[in-house]
Amino acid sequence: MKSVESLKPEVIKEIYALIEPYAEKSISYFYGRLFAENPRLRALFPPGMAGQRERMFRALSQISGSLDSPDTFTGFLSRLGRDHRKYGISPAHYEAMGRAMLATFRAYVREAWTEEMEAAWTAMFATATAIMIQAAEEDAEHTPPWWIGEVVEHERRAPDIAVLTVRPSQPLPYRAGQYVTVQAARWPRVWRPYSIANAPGDDGLLRFHVRALPAGWVSGALVRHTAVGDALLLGRAAGSMVLDTESDRDILCVAGGTGLGPLKALAEEALRPAGEREVRLVVGARTPAELYDLPALRALAERHTRLTVVPVVSEDPEFDGVRGLVSDVLGRFQDRSGHDVYVAGPAGMVSRTVTNLQELGVPAERIHYDAPDR
Repeated sequence: MKSVESLKPEVIKEIYALIEPYAEKSISYFYGRLFAENPRLRALFPPGMAGQRERMFRALSQISGSLDSPDTFTGFLSRLGRDHRKYGISPAHYEAMGRAMLATFRAYVREAWTEEMEAAWTAMFATATAIMIQAAEEDAEHTPPWWIGEVVEHERRAPDIAVLTVRPSQPLPYRAGQYVTVQAARWPRVWRPYSIANAPGDDGLLRFHVRALPAGWVSGALVRHTAVGDALLLGRAAGSMVLDTESDRDILCVAGGTGLGPLKALAEEALRPAGEREVRLVVGARTPAELYDLPALRALAERHTRLTVVPVVSEDPEFDGVRGLVSDVLGRFQDRSGHDVYVAGPAGMVSRTVTNLQELGVPAERIHYDAPDR
């Protein structure tokens, strides 16, 4: 295995640039080639491959873009290797994927494909798979590939929103603000990320706020077809939107929709007795009816005087409170440039909020959020 520093980022990036215009077709070709040569591998993948193809090309983009930073490259691939354990991926599978990927490049890059490109890609892929395999083997020494979780509560808060409480079969370590991937029995091999909506507690329970999305296989199953006693599979915790333990700054949380989940967990963590930080939780929705967790938030604020909850509604002119898009109302509050800020919600809302916060003077390094498309 070559060291990361000895790889050729400029050649790998050239390959990516040549294949990018054919992203959808090339990845479809890759999986077709992979399954044709290795039919048994098809059982490891979900019935619908559209999301899988998108994730595959996104991973190629991240690998290509991170080669200039060995630590970033190694960190990303280590996380990927650990996460692949839940799919049942083995070293032999990586070899098959490598052959199919080279065949894909030759088919789409065509006359522009060179011996130098093949050598650079082969070396990079060997290094990448070695990192993933090592990370998976080390992880297997102390962590299961997945956890079985029993649904112990299922509350339908709105026609398309449910709050689930799940008891893992064994402790699942995580930090407030992180997420896990979830698989429902209705859709085997289909995993989707959901943020944990409570801080870690002695009972080990996990809560999830789930909105059923149009054509959302897993979200629809969790909201409409899941009941107390059902079993879910849970992947390992991930995500970097966690409290800065070195900071003593007050906290502003800005939530849109079910993005409230991880921010509620962060608020609970910050409000524990050892802390002194003030927390303002701004929660946005289109209508008052969509403020699905407001009674629980107000009860939490009654127990903790350091917490202030601010509901914001965008589409009801009769609402007796703050009105507007949650991303656009932050300037109406007192200066928050000295706060640590956490943002969660739909992708567009997160992007607008981050931009507006920076315009209000909040330093970028104090604004924390996970990439909306995980």
